Amino acid sequence: MNIRKTLKPVALFALAVGILASCDSEKQSARIQISLVDAPGDYDAVMIDIEDILVNTSSDESDESGWQSLDTAEPGIYDLLKLTNGEEAFLGEVELPEGQLGQVRLLLGDENTLVIDGEETALTVPSGSQSGLKLNVSAEITGGVTYKLILDFDVDKSVVKAGNSGKYNLKPVIRAEMEAQTGAISGTVAPLEIGSTVYAIIGEDTIASTVPDETGEFLLRALDAETYSVSAAPEEGSGYDGATVDGVAVVIGEVTDAGELTMTETVVEEETPTEEAGE
Repeated sequence: MNIRKTLKPVALFALAVGILASCDSEKQSARIQISLVDAPGDYDAVMIDIEDILVNTSSDESDESGWQSLDTAEPGIYDLLKLTNGEEAFLGEVELPEGQLGQVRLLLGDENTLVIDGEETALTVPSGSQSGLKLNVSAEITGGVTYKLILDFDVDKSVVKAGNSGKYNLKPVIRAEMEAQTGAISGTVAPLEIGSTVYAIIGEDTIASTVPDETGEFLLRALDAETYSVSAAPEEGSGYDGATVDGVAVVIGEVTDAGELTMTETVVEEETPTEEAGE
């Protein structure tokens, strides 16, 4: 299939302007989105003051060198009891190198409170909030895939009454569960010397695009679980026709190999000379 027959030059240019990051960087990173949910508790409200969310690619609890904040952290005070029955609070996301998400840390502020029968009382974090709440995740992550990390806060187990003092301590019990949300498509384009753009297409809609690296490899990332046509479109004026592979199925959490897309030289049909009238 000649991709230029289905994508007009103007459309090609517009899509090229919006090309994703280079294949090298895509192949080395995964996107992690973090959300907070809660199991119901017998209180009016449980307000948790989250000041920052950090991640670490190391699963070694003694490793303090690799912590980094989310690229788009959403700090704030969250009522955990509203995060039930499918509701969740988006805490932010981060790009991490392919490999492992080791740990997550929540840094808490001082505005943690509990409401019982309409009366508000302070929630104390015995260990303090400076070091934060560490959660071991130890999940393998694949470049080109978007993951959702669910932090499931168990209020009933986390809020502890401090004897007969009338005070309450917050000893968080949180379950961290990693969910993959998207998949990716990899492959190669040949010949190497011909510049090209690669597209993931459903019907007449272009869903994603990228450019091959210097070895011809490409990665189309963050794709929903659908079946795609993958097309390589050569640069205008290259003298080559594009190549397409149909029926490429994306599976959530996996990278599907589309194989090699080999572009071919354009065949130019020579005009047959005609005799001039009267000869």
